[in-house]
Order: sequence, then structure tokens, then C-alpha cells
Amino acid sequence: MLATAGLLATTLTACGSAVAGTPVPNGEDAATYVSAKFDDTLEGLSDQLNQNETRKTRTDTVVRFDEKRINQTISAVQLGHPPARLSRNHSNIRSDEYLDSFHPADSPVEYLQLGPLYAGLAPTPWVQMPYTAGQYNECYWEGMQSVCKLLGSMQTAVEAGRAMQSANSKPDGSLELVANVSLSAFIEQDVVTFPATIENEFTADMKAQTFRTRVTLDPRGKLTEIQMQGKITGNGHELEVDIHYRLDGTPSENDLPKVPDPSQVTVLSNSAAVNDFYARMGEIQGG
Repeated sequence: MLATAGLLATTLTACGSAVAGTPVPNGEDAATYVSAKFDDTLEGLSDQLNQNETRKTRTDTVVRFDEKRINQTISAVQLGHPPARLSRNHSNIRSDEYLDSFHPADSPVEYLQLGPLYAGLAPTPWVQMPYTAGQYNECYWEGMQSVCKLLGSMQTAVEAGRAMQSANSKPDGSLELVANVSLSAFIEQDVVTFPATIENEFTADMKAQTFRTRVTLDPRGKLTEIQMQGKITGNGHELEVDIHYRLDGTPSENDLPKVPDPSQVTVLSNSAAVNDFYARMGEIQGG
């Protein structure tokens, strides 16, 4: 099945300047404006992902290849400095398929709560393993992986040219950027990991087709929403994608679980035990 693991320019012909709440007018000035906005925004967002900012988010992912599909929601909280992190990865198809990951602030270990589908992986509802991601930025954390991959696919599309579509300044000072991201860029950035049996069905024509991708920033330049949508057809197949990340309120300590009682935890103390655990999880997911 499928597994996850979260620009420009049309030809422009008139000239003018940007007005809040309206799309940038056509013309050489507009092309320069849109290009600069994309460059500045992507660079700024890259800086944001190194700051471990407090946030509460939701990412819905629906990907369908013919009759095979994933439909999942990741609800995530990052709170404090150093941050405590929680991500709840729940299937919207099977109620027993979920994994909740919790790293208490500055803890040398992290915890994973197993949904019923994964209950056979350990004799307890939680497993504990060494925390090894401290030197990495937010993109290593499940709560932001899809976002980083989506932004990476946009950057790849920008560098390839002819992907950027519009930059729209809103009356409240927020900014909306729209780009067309090719399936080729989507695959290159591993936004969704396709098994070889599916990826081998994608033709060159399919890889050149695009998904509409919209990014919204608040008046301070902070990312508030990113959504990629579209359908690609070819070779007798249809691929549909709808990935939607957005802020989901203000986080608090009440959003974080308590450290589980030791009696409810199976300890995976070394890399060999962790690797074996994830290999067995992969067999369940592959089935």
C-alpha cells in the first residue's frame, strides 16, 4: 500500500504594483514580485524550521492510487524550550490503527503508544526507546515531516521552472502563494513513499502533471497553512492527492500526556532492539 513516514511563472503581460487583498497584476514587475516572494518565503520558512517554535497543528493526508489509499490525520503539539513533542498518527479508515509518539522536554528517551493493530509488537501499550533526534531540526519530527517535504517539493519545482502561479497579498497583511508542483518533484522529495509496484506505473507524462499547492503566511510571515491537491491520470491509472496542514489552536500542557507508568512500558534499550521493532512494524504495515 502507500506509506508516509508533511515555482513559476506563467507568461505575464501588463505592469503594475501589488495592492493588498488583490493578486499581483500581470507584467514584468509582477513576475519579479512573485519570484521574489517565493524566494523570500521559502528561505524564511527554512529558517523557521530550525527554531522549535511552540505550535499545535493538524495534517490530514489522503492519497489514492486507483483503489489503494491512505487516509490519516497527524495531530501534533510542540511546546516549550527545549520543546516537549507529541504526535498522534491516526488512520481515518481503521480505528485500531494509530501510533502516538511522545518526547518529554529534554528527556533522553521517547515513548510510542501502540494502537490495537500493533499490540502484538510489545506486551505493553507503550514502548520506550532512546531519543536520538536532538541534533536535528523539526523536519525530523513526525509533526512537521509532511510540511518539510511539501515545501521541498515546491523548491524542487521552482528550480525546475514554470511552477510559480501567484502571490496574493491579503487585506490583513497575510500572504498566499500558489504553485503547481509536478509528480516528479513530489516523488523526488518523498512526500509519500510509493511501493515499487505503484511507482513503476508512473509514466513520464504522469510525472510532468502537477498538483496545485497553496501556502499561507500570517502578517508576521509565519506559516499557517499549506495544502496540496489534485488528480493525475495516465497509463490506465488515477492518482489523487489531498494533503492539508494547518495550525490548530494554542497548545498548553493539557495537550501533552503524562509520562507512562513503568508497568505500561516495554523498554527498547539499544539500536538492535529498536531496529527489530520497526522491522516487525513494517511487516504489519506492508500487509
